[in-house]
Amino acid sequence: MGQQINIPTTRTQCIGAYLAQPQGKPKGGIVVIQEIFGVNAHMRSVADRFAEAGYTAIAPSFFDHLETGVELGYDEAGFSKGKELVTELGLERALEDVASAAEAIASAGRIGTVGYCWGGTVALLAALRLGLPSVGYYGARDLPFLHETPKAPIMFHFGEKDQHITPDMVAKHRELLPQMETFTYPADHGFNRDVDPRVYDDASAKLALQRTLAFFDKNLAGA
Repeated sequence: MGQQINIPTTRTQCIGAYLAQPQGKPKGGIVVIQEIFGVNAHMRSVADRFAEAGYTAIAPSFFDHLETGVELGYDEAGFSKGKELVTELGLERALEDVASAAEAIASAGRIGTVGYCWGGTVALLAALRLGLPSVGYYGARDLPFLHETPKAPIMFHFGEKDQHITPDMVAKHRELLPQMETFTYPADHGFNRDVDPRVYDDASAKLALQRTLAFFDKNLAGA
């Protein structure tokens, strides 16, 4: 369904991106923000799913600034390498790339973002600072930014069995951003990752996707 494209960024370098187009006129556009594992087969399938729901979806390859074509597995080596790359990349540069990706699909209409794990926090920043309606799945790095005033609506999804994001961290989202919807599920960190049977939770993933699509239908398609 999708294709590889290159997009210019605010720096001197172009980066790759996976672009998935819907059948017919798009309802809007969604920037899909990766986990720490790069734009791998799972992230491409996530973009495809949003395209099937009627949105133009683009997943920028943030790591292209550091290494091209990074696709990591879900083993110790993958976790270790992914953590190194996101630390080196930094959230500010990632946010610049989100703006570049949003610009690349501007013809689709209103643009939002959805992010997973590390990308969940980047999605939060996209709502806070870029004014893009955003959905964050289990963003473990959110807390330092929750005091900022959002420029667009945000929805949060968290797993109740997540060792990285404690109940008090989830409570902080509700306390500091009470106007935004924060949902929890009887699931672990990464519960949307359907290629990883250790963490995938089918019922939670389906319910979260249903809520996410309703959010985008309201804030992008219906706006």
